[in-house]
Amino acid sequence: MEPDSLLFSFFLIFSGAALLSTVALFLKQPLLVAYIFLGVLLGPYGLGYVSEASLLADIAEFGIIFLLFLLGLDMQPSKLFVTLKKTFLVTLASAVAFFLLGYSTGLLFSFTRIESLVIGFSMVFSSTIIGIKLLPTTVLHQKHMGELMVGILLLQDFLAIFLIAFLDSGSIEETHALRVLLAFPVLLAFAYFTTRYVLVALIARFDHFKEYIFLLAIGWCLGVSALASWMELSAEIGAFVAGVSLATSPIALFISQSLKPLRDFFLILFFFSLGAQFNINLLGEIFLPAMVLALLALSLKPLIFRYFLLRFSERNRLAWDAGLRLGQISEFSLLIAFVAVQSNVIGEQASLTIQAAAVVTFLVSSYIVVMYCPTPIATNSRLRRD
Repeated sequence: MEPDSLLFSFFLIFSGAALLSTVALFLKQPLLVAYIFLGVLLGPYGLGYVSEASLLADIAEFGIIFLLFLLGLDMQPSKLFVTLKKTFLVTLASAVAFFLLGYSTGLLFSFTRIESLVIGFSMVFSSTIIGIKLLPTTVLHQKHMGELMVGILLLQDFLAIFLIAFLDSGSIEETHALRVLLAFPVLLAFAYFTTRYVLVALIARFDHFKEYIFLLAIGWCLGVSALASWMELSAEIGAFVAGVSLATSPIALFISQSLKPLRDFFLILFFFSLGAQFNINLLGEIFLPAMVLALLALSLKPLIFRYFLLRFSERNRLAWDAGLRLGQISEFSLLIAFVAVQSNVIGEQASLTIQAAAVVTFLVSSYIVVMYCPTPIATNSRLRRD
């Protein structure tokens, strides 16, 4: 097996990921932290065993496309509207506060105005992995906390997806923003009418051929992604629209479950490539701003969420619990940093600052949630909930 071959790279990535994931699970850490650390260790700035990081990054983009497609599949328009209506004001007010916090921090450390804008936006989002995965199942499906968390995180996801659409073009100028706003309704209309008059009929006629439904879903996802890219939107936002257009289909649950292993395969590559492109030689330059961002997120995000939730009539105990669960930077922030640097909107130093801050908040916040909130893996038996 050639050391530089793709097969050897895949062997190192997935065998190493399995090993480090085992350690991460014992330490009650998010698995994506293990994938990123493995990328740093094996990538060109680490031991150098995997040198084709750029190729892996291109392959890994499919993970983000399938992730957003599945996110869209889970968004039933009728239920979605009710949930989002309840959390809109809290999400909007907190987003403004977090953006200003990140933007001013970027300027403080002499990043450019555009880089500070991206840093500000990266502070807006909270981790779906920590926020949802550490909720007890009964809370997620039966109680108000579950609805509240899902509503806030979905609204943040919407903001992230639109931001990615702008960044993916390499520009966040007003002219491009207007072009995106004009192209987006056209893409929505195409997806709606094609789904209603073509896809639904095909699914109804051939739904007993599961392999065909699987291929149809992949073709639809990638087709709308390619169309969105051609319209100067982004492949990611095309995948999201493709998913939403199929959300009301009776076969949506089957499609979602069928594509999850494929999504996870590519997402492992995405987070590995993210770590592999992490230039540890710049660690000394980004250490201080990254730690300041992480400290601000960990200390102020819970307090700001609690304040706004209390202002909008939530109970004190629920507001504090939700604030702790949402008090970190998101995996979407990693994606935003990745897209922004690939499009030359921000420099490598700003991207690495966002990445380092996000990883630190994943680690610390997961410990905080496990220690002080009801979760299936709580350290305190009184807080352990399935």
